[in-house]
Amino acid sequence: MMKPTIAISVGDLNGVGIEIALKAHSQITQLCNPLYCINEAMLHQAAKLLNVQVPHDFKLWHVEGAFEIEVAKVSSACGKYSYDSFMSAIKLCEEKKADAVVTMPIHKEAWMMAGLEYKGHTDLLRHHFKEDAIMMLGCEEMFVALFTEHIPLKEVASFVEHKRLKKFFLDFHNSVPNEKIAVLGLNPHAGDNGVLGDEEQEITKAIESANQKVGFEQFMGPIVPDVAFTPHFRKNFHYFIAMYHDQGLAPLKALYFDESVNVSLNLPIIRTSVDHGTAFDIAYTGQAKTISYINAIKSAIRLKNI
Repeated sequence: MMKPTIAISVGDLNGVGIEIALKAHSQITQLCNPLYCINEAMLHQAAKLLNVQVPHDFKLWHVEGAFEIEVAKVSSACGKYSYDSFMSAIKLCEEKKADAVVTMPIHKEAWMMAGLEYKGHTDLLRHHFKEDAIMMLGCEEMFVALFTEHIPLKEVASFVEHKRLKKFFLDFHNSVPNEKIAVLGLNPHAGDNGVLGDEEQEITKAIESANQKVGFEQFMGPIVPDVAFTPHFRKNFHYFIAMYHDQGLAPLKALYFDESVNVSLNLPIIRTSVDHGTAFDIAYTGQAKTISYINAIKSAIRLKNI
């Protein structure tokens, strides 16, 4: 079987992404043919700062841009370059020159400084493809999909309504058609039958509607959030839907911080990512771990072969 070609978006060059790509290259080439979206000058500048040699088979897809890497600094130049690298990787998939995109971490403030309107990779993908991309994070032991992502907490409750939830559940079903899925409530105690909030009524209606549509009880809940990630529930469910960002990601990262990856569902291309940030505190020190990146590559290959 031919190894897939995977376009690697290098992320913010002031952070740990390029170190991880160089460090894991020999292992990654056993799994796929990586195509790194960066130009030679920027790559060699980063390698010099890291005091490492660029592997001879480190294949590049040229992305224009020239600036000085400033370790651990938020900069508009890095923000723009990480965006251009990502867009190049997307185009490679659209033109069938790559089978999937795997992304290194960007810095959202750097994107804002560069004048970019997107809050991150998933937001850009949503706008680019005009599809309701779903952000799911996790590893083989547990995956968590986020109903709402990067919005203020005070706005979450207004999003929890029947029509919007039902569409999300059905879109998620299209990507994960056979698994039982635990849906978390929004409020403490899942609302206690309206005592602590009535958003769970909307969640319940959406679960019932979605299950009727798919033809079996795929979505279960709403489950009390503070017990959803206990060993009892994780024994019975592999997939969870959280109502907001930290509700799902705090327990996931407490349990599987190094192993987890970010997967974008409901799109015409495959995109996975490391599940960590730019880690400016350890950038260019040789301390960055590669396990999330390797798992992201493996996840992309699995999705390609489904």
